[in-house]
Amino acid sequence: MDQNQRHFVLVHGAGHGAWCWYKLATLLKSAGHRVTALDMAASGVHPKQVDELRSISDYFQPLMEFMESLPADDQVILVGHSAGGISISVAMERFPEKVSVGAFVTSFMHGPDLNLATVIRKFFEGVESWMDTQHRYDKGQGKPPTSILWGPKHMQSKFYNLSPPEDLTLATMLVRPYPLYHHDEVGLANDTVLTKENYGSVRRVYVVVEDDYVVKEEFQRWLIENNPADEVKVISGADHMVMFSNPQELSSCLLGLAEK
Repeated sequence: MDQNQRHFVLVHGAGHGAWCWYKLATLLKSAGHRVTALDMAASGVHPKQVDELRSISDYFQPLMEFMESLPADDQVILVGHSAGGISISVAMERFPEKVSVGAFVTSFMHGPDLNLATVIRKFFEGVESWMDTQHRYDKGQGKPPTSILWGPKHMQSKFYNLSPPEDLTLATMLVRPYPLYHHDEVGLANDTVLTKENYGSVRRVYVVVEDDYVVKEEFQRWLIENNPADEVKVISGADHMVMFSNPQELSSCLLGLAEK
């Protein structure tokens, strides 16, 4: 590998898949870098179904298997969008020597002193409406939902409000249910625990998206305040799906990390 070439590993958010990175992956490859976009379990074209997943560890297992397969001297730039921040955080914890930097793009970012259950509770304080999103209740109507499937109207108004309409159309065809483990806080904590020795040894950059209607700026700033990143970058004029609404600026942010 050329000494100036970097390896970007892109991890999607809830309900999405590797397909959502097609614009960004093209820009990064055009700049001479390697790019791997992964499907988490039961996402994208991954063969598992959401009801086959028993824990959040099952969900992000494809990323852990990929990190395990990397040569010992191959350091990657991990990029997590939205809920993908959870997955890359665990990868940073388990494989710190294989990660040169973790980039959190308008994403969840828990830490050694900020557990994931607290982050999730804070996030849901700001949720106003799910609109036509479908909730699935595999454990019965009296129990918490087990998965959600984003509705077209919800995606149009909250996720893709500034994105090209063809990308919204693509998303309505490809999104899949996202498993919810938020109510099992003990299991969630055990599967996502982070330490200062491992996770804390990896450089972190947070990319704030100011006009995000899903992961709102106020929540993003709260995450940074309670789990400070090494660097903060800001993108304006983009929606939650910044890789669709402003891929050029996101690419510039990430290429800046590669140069460092």
